[in-house]
Amino acid sequence: MRKQKGFSLIELLIVVAIILIIAAIAIPNLLRARISANESSAAGATRTMTTAEIQYQAAYPTVGYAPAIANLGGPLAAACVPSSATACLIDGQLATGSKGGYTYTAAAAVPLPTGATTTFAEGGQPGSASTGNRSFCSIEDAVVRVSSTNPAAPIAGSACNATYTPLGN
Repeated sequence: MRKQKGFSLIELLIVVAIILIIAAIAIPNLLRARISANESSAAGATRTMTTAEIQYQAAYPTVGYAPAIANLGGPLAAACVPSSATACLIDGQLATGSKGGYTYTAAAAVPLPTGATTTFAEGGQPGSASTGNRSFCSIEDAVVRVSSTNPAAPIAGSACNATYTPLGN
């Protein structure tokens, strides 16, 4: 009798089945980890935008808070020259309003008779349920809030108010 070398078909099928079982267990955990990372990034970006709003108001007191998110950043490809139109306080990618699967907005209140805006609302909402489950926002009190725990109804950052839950509580 000749001795055959190699694996039988049954042995190969058992190995493939084991690999598929391990993948079925690991992939959902990886997706949850990615969503968690995106949410952490969104909370950090919201905090960065809040700090930039406060710096913008200090640098341009006659304008008040930035009228839009684009005013906080600068161009993506060119060197940034600070002005009230492009303050160069946040990175160009965040200033476009989209980063890490989240969509960011910022809005200042209609100017008072003095011409300077005194309130703002800003933050980010997930682009889809696969990029995040919570929205984050902040207003002029500089507290980052979780504005929605319902992924089917994300809240735009410009709709933030003091009734949303502060992050970490």
